[in-house]
Amino acid sequence: MMQKKVCMLGGFAVGKTSLVRRFVTNMFSEHYRTTIGVTVEKKTVMVDRQDVMLMLWDLYGEDEFQHVRESYLRGSSGYILVLDGTRKATLDTARLLQQTVVRTVGPLPFVAIINKSDLQSEWEVDAPAIEQLREQGWPVFFGSAKLGLGVEELFGHLATLLMDPSLQPKAHL
Repeated sequence: MMQKKVCMLGGFAVGKTSLVRRFVTNMFSEHYRTTIGVTVEKKTVMVDRQDVMLMLWDLYGEDEFQHVRESYLRGSSGYILVLDGTRKATLDTARLLQQTVVRTVGPLPFVAIINKSDLQSEWEVDAPAIEQLREQGWPVFFGSAKLGLGVEELFGHLATLLMDPSLQPKAHL
């Protein structure tokens, strides 16, 4: 069976752990706990009739993005950038994290998710900003870890990209 290391990246409290928990166990907790360091979860998915084990590295959220431990990124097959739709600042954090990954380990397949779509009326990340990301080659998903919306699609799309990187659009820096 193939194994693929996937890093969950994003600012503080954007929902990385909640997305992983929803994907792996289909559960959600209202109780927020800060991730210390890194937590690794795994789940097997099927891509083109082949089992792929996703090793999900849930990295602590860091608005001081320079401090992402670059050693955590090594050996990654791809990554997920998580943004909080209710906080526009998480968009800048995601952009900087994406640049950090490219600088550290080169261009890898990735997907972005704007989390907290259950709170869309409170979103600060607007349509023009989302369109700009897409123009830069970012595959952008919308989801809610709380409601389970978009979670399977997000991880499924990344798994497909990991198995066929030619599908991955080239993101511009």
